[in-house]
Parts: sequence; structure tokens; C-alpha cells
Amino acid sequence: MRRRHFLPLLAGAASACRRSARRLYVYNWSEYVAPETIPDFEREFHVEVRYAEFESNEELLAKVFAGNSGWDVVFPSHYFIPPMVENGLLTPLDHARLPNLANLALTSPPWDPRLAYCAPYMIGAAGILYNPKLIAEPASWNALWDPAVKGRITMLDDPADTLGAALKRSGRSLNATRPADLLHARDELIRQKPLVRAYLNAEARDQVMAGDLIAAHLWTTTSLQAIAEAEHLRFLYPREGFAEYCDCAVILRECRNPELAHEFVNYLLRPEVAARIAQHTATATANAAARRLLPPELRESEILYPSPETAARGEYFATLPAAAQQLRDRVWTEVKAA
Repeated sequence: MRRRHFLPLLAGAASACRRSARRLYVYNWSEYVAPETIPDFEREFHVEVRYAEFESNEELLAKVFAGNSGWDVVFPSHYFIPPMVENGLLTPLDHARLPNLANLALTSPPWDPRLAYCAPYMIGAAGILYNPKLIAEPASWNALWDPAVKGRITMLDDPADTLGAALKRSGRSLNATRPADLLHARDELIRQKPLVRAYLNAEARDQVMAGDLIAAHLWTTTSLQAIAEAEHLRFLYPREGFAEYCDCAVILRECRNPELAHEFVNYLLRPEVAARIAQHTATATANAAARRLLPPELRESEILYPSPETAARGEYFATLPAAAQQLRDRVWTEVKAA
């Protein structure tokens, strides 16, 4: 799953398309529901769901901003919500049709304080997965800049996360916009690059499990999957801070059956439904009532649900001004080309 990257917004709103009144079109991240989630909804509500998966926010936005996308309910990352609202792409949520919003842990997120347009779905973060048999506990991002790790670490192939790690390491905000800060992060990543075997996402998991890598900059869910297969592995949130994200369910403006779309979102917010999804995907649910239904090994996981002290070091990605995002894109291109 390729997760974080902001695309400059394209002009234009999506057009409505004709479709069956009892058919719902859902576009979600890969491996983000349980096997029974969609079939159970179809049986209960006597509908047909056309369900497809994407691997990145870029892929989702390319469909949505092209107009006449054909989707009803989609799952962008949280910092895409404000620009999608500004571009008139989302339908306001009717809270009267969503009583299960009361189950959420995030009831007033900074990107949509009144949940006017989105229902938080899953929460994640990035840190360091490592093999304690091969490396001492890397409490700081500095461990991934240590010459001793040369050729045996990877960083995420993701500009927001990897620039974010460099910014956090130097005491700056994940969402820094000053050119001096971003150029400093660029220089630090270029300095680190000879130590990095590759920029990888989920693929790094198997390499850490096999012992080919001693550590990897990786997402929580992917790390937990590795630890489930190789129990000696460990994950940590660096002391300087780390990136957080939340994927959300939204209803597109072009949706031809908003009542059915609301039924689907409300169904996903049921505690038992959300708990089965979280258990199957080993992902942190944004649903507080669902978390209480999880088995102890997931409900009490310090990786999925860090302590308040650790969580205080996290920072959510923000929607950035266009000029700052363009500079970030350029900086990332320069890092990859170095």
C-alpha cells in the first residue's frame, strides 16, 4: 500500500453518472475490509456493491478529479478532505442518517471539526521496525543516519513520510513550509542516502523478517504484520516525533444514491463491523466502541494504540499551501535523483 503524497489540485468538479438505484460504488485502499464486510452489507440491504481498491492517494484523486468518476463512497487520507471540500467534490454528511458516528474516538478532528464531510475510518503512523538481534534499540531517528547501518536499512518511498522523518529528526514540524527547513531536510536525506539500501514501502517488511535488513522506516500496520510472523522483531516511535494519518470515508458529490451511501457508512461504523475489519487488517480503528471488542493483543497493542505520552509526540499531516507543496515535490525529486 502506497500511502502519503499530496497531488496539486486540478480544477473542475465531478459530474454525475447514471447508475442503478440499488447499486453502490465503493473505492477503498487495498486490504481495508474484512472478507465478510461487503457480502454482509449486500445481503442485509438487498443491494449490489461494486467494490474496487487503490494503492495511493494519487490513484484515487486521478479518478475523482477527472470528473464522472463513477464512485459513490471513497476513502481519502485526512489531509485531502479540506481541498476536496473546497473543490466541491464531497456531499455534506447527514448526521441524522449516521447515528453510529457516536462510536468514534475522533469526534472533532482538526481537518473536519464537525465531521461535516468525513467519517474517520482507520488511523496509522510511521516509525522504525527493527531486529533487536542485529541492532540496539534505535530510540531516535539518528539511528537511521548512523554510518554503521550502511546498506542494511530502508526508508519509505513516500515523500511526505520520509521528508517528515528528516524534519522531525532536526526538531522541525512535520508540516514545515519554510524553504530553509525543507532544503535542510533535503540535504539531510541526501547525506543519508549512501546508507539506504532502497526507498521501499510494504516490501521492506519481508526483508526485515528475513534478516536482510536490520531496520526499516515503516508504517505501524505493516510492522505489526511482520511482528506477527517474526515475534522477535520490535517497533518504536522515535523520541523526536513521528507522522500520523487517518483514512476517512466520504461521499462524493456525484453520488446518485446518497441515502444508500449513508447506510453504507453507518454500517461501517457499527462496533461489530468495525471490529471485524480492524482485526482482519491489524489496523488501528478510529471507532472507540469497536476497539473495546477487539482481542487483547490488538486492543492493548502499543503499536496500534500508543500510550498518551507516546501519542503526544505524533503529528498529523496537514493540507499545505500550493507553493510549499510544489517545493516539497521538487525537494523529493532532488533527493531521489542524488
